[in-house]
Amino acid sequence: MQVDFYHLTATAVERALPRIAERVVAGGGRLLVVAADPEQRAALDRQLWVYAADSFLPHAQAGGDADADQPVLIAAAGEPANNARFVALVDGVWREEALAFERAFHFFGDDVVEAARAAWRALSDRKDVERRYWKQDDDGRWSQAA
Repeated sequence: MQVDFYHLTATAVERALPRIAERVVAGGGRLLVVAADPEQRAALDRQLWVYAADSFLPHAQAGGDADADQPVLIAAAGEPANNARFVALVDGVWREEALAFERAFHFFGDDVVEAARAAWRALSDRKDVERRYWKQDDDGRWSQAA
């Protein structure tokens, strides 16, 4: 199981998430996007439709009749109604249920750095978890720092 920590310093999650989602779907995977706040979920839903003029990323918010068919499903909790093996925690909150997935993307900003560090440390003793830390440069490009 792999956990990628994405420290958002130059890009909002609404800009970073679509690229990750594209890669997951292009590889034949399914992604569950988790955010507790309904307004954030609605904003992500809108953004995934319009983030790039030349792209199409099928997705939906959880609670519909076709949840199981969605390559990308936006939900309040970590239950993958779409049978996702990948999860993106986009509200800065680490959730232990992410460890049930093959890969987790934990997005967080400066306002919750200490909580993200605590999650990083808590995962350090787990032999079944590979951790990666990604940081942004001033231009918003990602590089693996740990």
